[in-house]
Amino acid sequence: MNNFKDNIEKFIDFAQKNGASQSQLSLLYSDDFSVTIRNSEIEEFNKSISNVLTIKINVDDKIATASTSDLRPSTIDKLILSTIQRAKHSQPDPFSRLADFITNDFDLDKLQIYDPEIETISIDEKIQKAMQLEHICLSDPRISLSDGSFFSTSISKVFVGNSNGFLSGFRSSSAAVGIHLHTKDDINSYEDGWYDNTVFYNDLMPIEQIAEIAINRSTRLIGARKIKSQVLDVIFEPSIASSIFGMLSACLSGGMIYMNRSCLAGKLDEKIAIDQLTINDIPNSPKGIGSIPFDADCVPVEPLQVIENGVVKNYLLDTYYARKLNMKSNGRASGITNFIIKPGTQSQDDLIRSTTKGILITSAIGQGTNPTTGDISKGAFGLMIENGEITYPVFEITYSVNLLNLLQNIVAIANNPLKNRNIQAPSIKVKDVSISGL
Repeated sequence: MNNFKDNIEKFIDFAQKNGASQSQLSLLYSDDFSVTIRNSEIEEFNKSISNVLTIKINVDDKIATASTSDLRPSTIDKLILSTIQRAKHSQPDPFSRLADFITNDFDLDKLQIYDPEIETISIDEKIQKAMQLEHICLSDPRISLSDGSFFSTSISKVFVGNSNGFLSGFRSSSAAVGIHLHTKDDINSYEDGWYDNTVFYNDLMPIEQIAEIAINRSTRLIGARKIKSQVLDVIFEPSIASSIFGMLSACLSGGMIYMNRSCLAGKLDEKIAIDQLTINDIPNSPKGIGSIPFDADCVPVEPLQVIENGVVKNYLLDTYYARKLNMKSNGRASGITNFIIKPGTQSQDDLIRSTTKGILITSAIGQGTNPTTGDISKGAFGLMIENGEITYPVFEITYSVNLLNLLQNIVAIANNPLKNRNIQAPSIKVKDVSISGL
């Protein structure tokens, strides 16, 4: 990689001298490890190291791309020449030009997205962590089966240069550990689990705490009942709320807006949610799972107010679709970074106590989302709430709601966001959700 960094300007100059109007080269180095333990045995073991070079060539607004893992200079030169020839035979697309140069100055140390210690953790230690997690969980007599515990680490190094003057890179890291468990009663079986994911190894939740959460989430479903179809207040736990706001972010992407495949097309500066809903995308959050200095278009990323007091303030724009929409990129070519829903002041327990009759949705299955219409329909498990108290678990239900209606029907936002996700959503309470059961 260092050899590539030293020569990248030579490769760009070579492309320009051989007919490229614009050229961009990016190199991604990845060192990934994962191990899965099942019944105290290694079920899966993966270790991969890769270098992938991607080339983008513009010849008179005609675009071609290519990639290779062979980083020999002679191979790169040949690939550049062949990509230039392919570009000449493409259809012109002026919207595909490289982003204008802004800066090469990034404060990478402030981001804190790389932990050198992760590269020093022994494979034996990683395996033992996963084994320890499964052992603790299986020692609980209520757990009938482990679907596997895992430990994974990832180191990435990115370096990008282009003919507009951009030349920069960064390193990032992550570590994750978790488990999926099965429980059962006399009639049915249930499954759930938990995991933690951090940039720094020492920030991982203790194995014992992950096990405790996973066991609790799995065993609380024992004895689940079916219920009749009805309309209820629903509290979505943070993991489920995160998936809902993930759909929201997809609906706000420039590509979906331009192609009119989003229920939020044409709603910029319109009020779509309750006053209490404010969402910011924060790419410079220290140790943030999604923190990055610049996006895939080499545009610096800055904090972005997405929704303010229920009003759509910005779409999530890359360079290409920003141009098509006659707007300006806000550095979201790589998608959302740290998508943070402003928490409220109440706890999840407060939301439960305020509910006369409803359901706490704890897990969901299936895709069941349509960004064009905003419709959501998913199978789910949960806990029945009656007179402010959890009474019994429920299963084989489906919740159906439209995203725009949901955003208007939020009754309360809790104060418990998951900080170890790139979508940081707290629990939300929503009125008038259709529940299908018996």
